[in-house]
Amino acid sequence: MRRLFPSPPTPSDTEERTWDLDELADAYAYPETTGGAWLRANMVSSLDGAAHHEGRSQPLSSDADMRIFGTLRGLADAVVVGAETVRQEGYRPARAREAFAARRAALGQGPAPVIAIVSAGLDLDFSLPLFTRPLVPTLVLTGEDAPADRVAAARAAGAEVIVAGEGRRVDPARVPGVLAERGLVRLLTEGGPVLLGQFASAGVLDEMCLSLAPLVASGTSPRIVNGPSMAVPERFVLASVLEEAGFLFTRYRRV
Repeated sequence: MRRLFPSPPTPSDTEERTWDLDELADAYAYPETTGGAWLRANMVSSLDGAAHHEGRSQPLSSDADMRIFGTLRGLADAVVVGAETVRQEGYRPARAREAFAARRAALGQGPAPVIAIVSAGLDLDFSLPLFTRPLVPTLVLTGEDAPADRVAAARAAGAEVIVAGEGRRVDPARVPGVLAERGLVRLLTEGGPVLLGQFASAGVLDEMCLSLAPLVASGTSPRIVNGPSMAVPERFVLASVLEEAGFLFTRYRRV
């Protein structure tokens, strides 16, 4: 891996080598917050804009992409994800990693990030380890009129159900705030594209970490952001670019 932007501070940053997790953690550290949440997205895309291949993002990934994926999780208070992505990707509980233990303890974080699932209908398998054996309780964000039997099933499985919208749907603009109220301010969303589109349209997406894979997938996969059209495209500025084996790992922050 080597740094392409900003200008490398040391010659070693331009050399092809494997970065250790401390170096990656420093490169992707969250900015200081003033009480509010910082919502960061992490997505991978093919050269032709596919967000996944045959329903899963793994075919577009690489070893370096997975190291960054793990680093971003290791830095987050909470991972926010849509119910469809939980089903498609086979989500499991986040695990504690020794490499990030001291860093998390210094920031007052728990041993692992909370998984926070956004779901209107709570059509989830509550017998999975994500709900029955998490290191920290899984959160389910839903609307105030979510099906009562599914809310009860989620709670019986050990999940905490949080109301973040009227009717049955979650209001994406409310998600960072309700999580910040619980001390979860360093937020990471891994999509899917529909949820990310909702966050972008609501104007609450602060940062985009995009891995560009040197692959052409074709097919009918959606873009990484697949939501309502924005009245005016929102401007982001380039924060950093890393490269390994033809993959570009970019980071953009909202102006």
